[in-house]
Amino acid sequence: MNPEDRRRYLENARELFNSGEFWLAHEALETVWRSIIKEDEARVWQGFIQAAAALLHRGRGNRHGTVVVGAAALEKLAGPDRPEIEFNIVDFRPQLARSLAGEGNPPRLEFKSS
Repeated sequence: MNPEDRRRYLENARELFNSGEFWLAHEALETVWRSIIKEDEARVWQGFIQAAAALLHRGRGNRHGTVVVGAAALEKLAGPDRPEIEFNIVDFRPQLARSLAGEGNPPRLEFKSS
């Protein structure tokens, strides 16, 4: 995937995620994830995909799905910021944890500041 297409998919995923369209955001993020060769980078994208799925479960009242998929997402998003990932992981992760615990609004996917 070339950089322009990747950015376009990520902008679409961000818009969908931030508007609560978690299933569609999940699909858009999977398109980027499938293009990743490095396993450690792919793992982080899987975390974002699982975050969207966990929030979908939360919205549907599926507590088990929220807990299990949410825990997997948080585990994959753990660790320091990664330069090859365009989204801000460090701010997203605690927002996701609070939201999955029922303590706030869903997190927002945001691009890192340039």
